[in-house]
Amino acid sequence: MRVTYSRWDGRQAGPDLDAAGLFDQIADDVLYHGDLDAALRRLFHDGLDTSDGEHLAGLREILRRIQERRQQLQESGDPNTIYPDIMRRLDEIIDEEREAIDRYENDAGRSGDEKRERLASGTAAERRLELDLLPSDLPGRIESLRGYDFISPHASTAFHELIDELTEQVAAQAFGELSRSISSMDASAIDHLRRAMDALNTMIEQRERGDELDPSFDAFMEEFGDLFPGNPSDLDELLSQLAGRMAALSQVLAAMSPEQRAELERLMSDLLGDLDLAWQVDRLASNLARALPDMGWGQAAPMRGSASMGLAEAIEAARDLGSLDELERLLRSPSSPAALAEADMDEVARLLGKDISDAMRRLAGLARQLEEAGLIERREGRHRLTARGMRRIGESSLAAIFRRMQADRLGGHEDPDPGLSHDREGGTRPYRYGDRFDIDIRQTVHNAVLRSGGGVPVSLHPEDFEVALTEQRTRAATVIMIDLSLSMPMRDNFLAAKKVAIAMHTLISTRYRGDFIGMVGFSEVAREISIRELPQVSWDFVYGTNMQHGIALARRMLAHQQGTRQILMITDGEPTAHILDDGEVFFNYPPVRATIDATMAEVVRATREHIVINTFVLDPSPPLRSFAERMARTNHGRVLYTTPDTLGQYVLVDFLERRSRIAGLRRGRAV
Repeated sequence: MRVTYSRWDGRQAGPDLDAAGLFDQIADDVLYHGDLDAALRRLFHDGLDTSDGEHLAGLREILRRIQERRQQLQESGDPNTIYPDIMRRLDEIIDEEREAIDRYENDAGRSGDEKRERLASGTAAERRLELDLLPSDLPGRIESLRGYDFISPHASTAFHELIDELTEQVAAQAFGELSRSISSMDASAIDHLRRAMDALNTMIEQRERGDELDPSFDAFMEEFGDLFPGNPSDLDELLSQLAGRMAALSQVLAAMSPEQRAELERLMSDLLGDLDLAWQVDRLASNLARALPDMGWGQAAPMRGSASMGLAEAIEAARDLGSLDELERLLRSPSSPAALAEADMDEVARLLGKDISDAMRRLAGLARQLEEAGLIERREGRHRLTARGMRRIGESSLAAIFRRMQADRLGGHEDPDPGLSHDREGGTRPYRYGDRFDIDIRQTVHNAVLRSGGGVPVSLHPEDFEVALTEQRTRAATVIMIDLSLSMPMRDNFLAAKKVAIAMHTLISTRYRGDFIGMVGFSEVAREISIRELPQVSWDFVYGTNMQHGIALARRMLAHQQGTRQILMITDGEPTAHILDDGEVFFNYPPVRATIDATMAEVVRATREHIVINTFVLDPSPPLRSFAERMARTNHGRVLYTTPDTLGQYVLVDFLERRSRIAGLRRGRAV
């Protein structure tokens, strides 16, 4: 694969969303609730902020926009004004014709030509009579005016434009874009359209019976594809395109009064009848209603505005309302964010705006983007964090803690006295008796040359030897105990505790690779937690803070570990549960003497095994403070009172300071 790099000039297409930034937005949600799929769904519903400061609308915002657009369409007009609007335009044409008749007769009278005056008077009387005898119903009026010989050229033009417009609007229900040119089709083109309609109806009826399609869809498109500019890929897509228009027309008609609906249906039949297409269109409407029954056929369009509207405008509004309903159904019941890709994004942009279609397109790719970045994976129908995702959460949590800390408290956290047992640091010092013979040849020869003044061979003396400085390697074993009792989330302590645990794991696994770190969660009982499980761990919906069981489990985990061993316990409650001799759990609040004694017995065992317990107390009550300090006196550990905001700083400072003391003690023994 060849890759070309070039300087950014603003024209290149950048990524829609930064996967790492996107992942950071769900990290806290994943840690708090322990459910990656639920976190993705919440992000999907609430939206997100992109790396360039743009807010990407979520499902809630998109649904709100659908409601607003639906209300606009519902208030855009009243279908019952369609019939009066056509009648009004027709009356205006007739009024203009009557005025033209009057001018025609008056002009002849002023000419002084008796013959012309007599002929004009007769013609005017004849035309007025025809207009007076026009039927009162709309189809009858139009049919009569088609045979009328207009005196007014302008009225004649306006009438034929009205007929062409109505024909186009009626034809649009079945022929879509083709309706714009249907009025100008010649006989051969009309016959081509008629045969296409017959073939399409035949295919629908064949499929309904379970017969093989004849013609096949491909053969149909090869012969009649010029009539369907939407370029459908299969019969279902073609039927869906056609059904949307026809269903919308049926909804508009259903919203009209029975009298107006009957006259408008008759008018439409007459208009298509002139093209010999009325029967085929009625046949197609019936076939589509059976094939796609869920499109609201015959349901009154919920338009209640006061403004007048034309037939085309009403059909378009009803169709848009149907599209909004379909889009809302898709959004309210997606199996996953990726299901949004099923929506027609061009249609979404037309209905709701390009910002919403862009948001849906990008929301649809959220999970896929995180998968491609290697941060999450899908197994057995559910998403889970990958090792890279775990590292990302740990690094982000650790970085957030360090940002809160004062630079002079931790600095680089380097061991101030370089040792001799690990990676080279780049410096040297004179060799001392007992050092590993890790000689720095360049500096050793350089010392000999400076001492002897040059020349060969170079003679080496003991004082010339320099050894390479390396990092001092010490080892510690740490178990972090996290309180998972119900009080932790109730007091907003749970998320901070989990983030600190992950940050500590990241720190130890990346900086102190030889160290051991384990996790124990405790509530009514205690259990070991692997780092893979930690993001999914949630609080326990049980009562009880069983420190005794937690310390006992931590002791077993540390029993065979080398180096300095310690327990870091994070809690906001005093011990209220312990394990009885028969293995049952005893719980009581407030704590009873038996629970306190059982817990202190485990503290004594840990002390005898040289395991230090440092306790980080959140929301200390007087009883908890008293117990924590008693535990510290017995174990010689420390108690640190903290808050969720400062917990991470306290834990890291305590760990790193103790780590430095371990290294110092080891160097002291070596000296």
